[in-house]
Amino acid sequence: MILYTPSRFEKPKDLIDVPSAWKGLEWIIKDIIETFGIKTDKALEFGVEFGFSTVALSNYFTKVVGVDTFMGDENTEDKAMEGLYEIMKEVVPKNVELIQSDYKDYKDEEAYDLIHVDIVHTHKDTFACGDWALKHSSLVLFHDTESFPPVKKAVEDLALKHNAVFYNYPFFNGLGILWRK
Repeated sequence: MILYTPSRFEKPKDLIDVPSAWKGLEWIIKDIIETFGIKTDKALEFGVEFGFSTVALSNYFTKVVGVDTFMGDENTEDKAMEGLYEIMKEVVPKNVELIQSDYKDYKDEEAYDLIHVDIVHTHKDTFACGDWALKHSSLVLFHDTESFPPVKKAVEDLALKHNAVFYNYPFFNGLGILWRK
């Protein structure tokens, strides 16, 4: 694991004011794109919830696909999630496509420039989703590597399996970055 040290910080122009454990990470999206030299055509996010990271990513990618059950999970603070999918469809920018689905049921064989994984924070789920993601993108982000040790362990195990380099940004609950050169 290598400590990720951004060389620049840039706040995205358009954000939404919603609760999010992702706040603070929006400042390094542009740096990640430039550091790893990725295209900015299409990003995929597993775990939209209230859409903060989804909207942050939409500032830098032509299209963002957000996949979530929109029903919350064991780590969701606000368990009253009924109607969230319809609300989020009205809130997100036009370049965001939301899909109401569990990551396990999502079927897509397209390649993405970047995939972000922020789902239920178990080793099993993070590993399974990340394994799929690394077959569809050379750069995969994982939120909560510092606040949930099973997430960090899953990212470490994925790095070994896929011969990927594991960078970790330890702030704002941690952001794991797996890069296959």
